[in-house]
Amino acid sequence: MPTHWNYPDQALQEELSRIANAIVAPGKGILAADESVGTMGKRLMDIGMENSEENRRKYRQLLFTTDREIGNYISGVILFHETLYQKADDGTPFPELIKSRGMIPGIKVDAGVVDLFGSDDESTTQGLDDLARRCAQYKKDGCEFAKWRCVLKIKEHTPSMQALMENANVLARYASICQANRLVPIVEPEVLIDGDHSLERAQKVTETTLAFVYKALQDHNVFLEGTLLKPNMVTAGQSHAMRMSPEDIARATVIALQRTVPVAVPGITFLSGGQSEEEATINLNAINLHQGKKPWALTFSFGRALQASVLRAWGGKDNQIQAAQMELLKRARANSEASLGKYRAGSVQGKAGDAGLFVKNHAY
Repeated sequence: MPTHWNYPDQALQEELSRIANAIVAPGKGILAADESVGTMGKRLMDIGMENSEENRRKYRQLLFTTDREIGNYISGVILFHETLYQKADDGTPFPELIKSRGMIPGIKVDAGVVDLFGSDDESTTQGLDDLARRCAQYKKDGCEFAKWRCVLKIKEHTPSMQALMENANVLARYASICQANRLVPIVEPEVLIDGDHSLERAQKVTETTLAFVYKALQDHNVFLEGTLLKPNMVTAGQSHAMRMSPEDIARATVIALQRTVPVAVPGITFLSGGQSEEEATINLNAINLHQGKKPWALTFSFGRALQASVLRAWGGKDNQIQAAQMELLKRARANSEASLGKYRAGSVQGKAGDAGLFVKNHAY
């Protein structure tokens, strides 16, 4: 086996490490505002709004014009391609608005989940063909990091070896292309909560998935200090008969990470995966309180679990913008506290705090 390779040059290593560590600075996490046109349409439909480009722009403007205090809790914002090139009412490009609040713009670069031929309803993620060109342009246009999501499903015979290998290699190739273009890759192998599987099964599948991913990242010479991981928390299936405590979820999650994630990775930014806002915050807090070796920052990269109350408070009404922004501030502050193990359950009451956010077979 050949053993000759090249590490990134020192300047690139320092740039990628600086960005990755800034994103997972103590008490900070990510706002995932990268919903596709179709997914954003579903969010708008829930509050009786048309899925138009202008309405999508108005909603994202609401998020990005929140009081500058938001920068104390949110380090980075993941954008969708359309959103990256939109502007506020006063003509300020959204990336500049984000930067003015001390946050770092990022971009979703995958082109969506597609069926994996011959499998048992499994999938892979497309978008590699022109990724280098797009990453180079996104870097010029102000982005400092990227995100790519792959999906694994727990059934009787899945995830299969085919799905594990394919998705790990796709994530690794994406990560290497990002780093070649000076973007920090967020690697997102999401094990869905769909199903009635136990917590133990979810933990084992998560461990296996992450083991495949980190082997592939090493094979592709990815510089781990310049990456972040965005995994699912380890929870039992949505339809499982027994409800697990936050402490059970924390234990299973931390052990799965201890067994698979190298110390070189600066941080782990959990996805919420259909948990309610309050549930995601409580479980993040429990993970940070769990006693055990945790050499990485353990924080959040939430979409639905940061925005459900915002959307409900706004309702598409101009006179409710400030109220909606207060909802974002409250939940962002709560998750900041949870990332430090300092959140008190129930101390934040949101418009949709306990509302279930599960979407079957969730796609963006």
